[in-house]
Amino acid sequence: MARWLRPLVGALLLLEGAAALSFLHHRYEELVQALFRVQSQCPYVTRIYSIGRSVEGRHLYVLEFSDHPGIHEPLEPEFKYVGNMHGNEVLGRELLLQLSEFLCEEYRRGSERITRLIHDTRIHIMPSMNPDGYEVAAKQGPDSNGYLTGRNNANGVDLNRNFPDLNTLMYYSREISGPNHHIPLPDNWKSQVEPETLAVIQWIGSYNFVLSANLHGGAVVANYPYDKSQDQRFRSHRRTVNTPTPDDKLFQKLAKTYSYAHSWMHRGWNCGDYFADGITNGASWYSLSKGMQDFNYLYTNCFEITLELSCNKFPPEEDLERQWMANREALVAFIEEVHQGIKGMVSDENNNGIAGAVISVQGISHDITSGDMGDYFRLLLPGTYTVTASAEGYQPLTVTTTVGPAAPSLVHFQLKQEVVRKPVERKASGTRMNNKALQKKVVPRATRRGTQR
Repeated sequence: MARWLRPLVGALLLLEGAAALSFLHHRYEELVQALFRVQSQCPYVTRIYSIGRSVEGRHLYVLEFSDHPGIHEPLEPEFKYVGNMHGNEVLGRELLLQLSEFLCEEYRRGSERITRLIHDTRIHIMPSMNPDGYEVAAKQGPDSNGYLTGRNNANGVDLNRNFPDLNTLMYYSREISGPNHHIPLPDNWKSQVEPETLAVIQWIGSYNFVLSANLHGGAVVANYPYDKSQDQRFRSHRRTVNTPTPDDKLFQKLAKTYSYAHSWMHRGWNCGDYFADGITNGASWYSLSKGMQDFNYLYTNCFEITLELSCNKFPPEEDLERQWMANREALVAFIEEVHQGIKGMVSDENNNGIAGAVISVQGISHDITSGDMGDYFRLLLPGTYTVTASAEGYQPLTVTTTVGPAAPSLVHFQLKQEVVRKPVERKASGTRMNNKALQKKVVPRATRRGTQR
């Protein structure tokens, strides 16, 4: 290409990207078109896939950003955004479309920050988890939309009250010193959830997500787990009891990252409510059962928060650009939070990755596990930690490591196989002995105990 043409082509590309950034409400067909437009503009770093269908058959599309779309690269963390879980809370849906176009445009422009983010992170963006509910709300429009119109899915179910109730299992388990992580699902769970919920559960079980946020409306605050109060004596929906996770300080930091990067969330006074620093523990606001963010924390390795982004659930189109500018930096900064703490490989003595190895941090009673390739990601605040990796059939290994405020520390574990001691067989002597005498002579008491492990 002639040198004088390059600036002209670059300018045309920028104009094309700018033209795509339209601040409009997108119905389902328009949403799909917007996603495929981004994919066509950035074909080498994006992929579109569907995790399933809604009650009325609409695809639940996800747009992925990665330098190797469709492939999990070892030591590259997986991140996700989910919008429009409540069909009438639409700002998150539009912000995620804007974010998708922004990431593509900035990558094409050669932005160092965005290029590094896409190369070092596998980002999954689902603009709408409840496309059926959105269509109901959109028919009413922003001017006459009722507070609950379109909130639920087509079966009339609130999707953020539809996940298996692992909190109750966890609180009971904690009373008997049981785990509060990777809690197994009830046997009949599939018959109790909606198609959209089922698709999301299978989705988050298929990817080793590390960090996530789901986007809502009706308030302006960053909300972190637990959402459900431990105190079961109070059944009022509005009962407020602060219910922290073992990672409470980390969750507060994650929530503050978003609130302080947001133009006004951190100020605290919004929509007639006040939240210090623009953040809140979910249960201290109001107790919510069967929610998605607690489910992520209790069932997977993923740390999820809930972002309430606007007082108006269905803001008018003329407000969308202002909202985008208020949230743009926060949306990017929160993705960058996936790169903190420690990460590494868990392998055997032949350098084969060990999937499902348990990573425990002393003093924090919440474990995570390694992925299919043996890589793990443990979000942690800066400090010094004692970390143990363990896996069935291997000797556990414990190390001490220091986490800094910037990039995650690399901590690899190479586990040795456990030595299985077999009972010693002795040749029979020429002297005949009865069974009792043989046991006393050949298998001492201590050895017999050891073989029963």
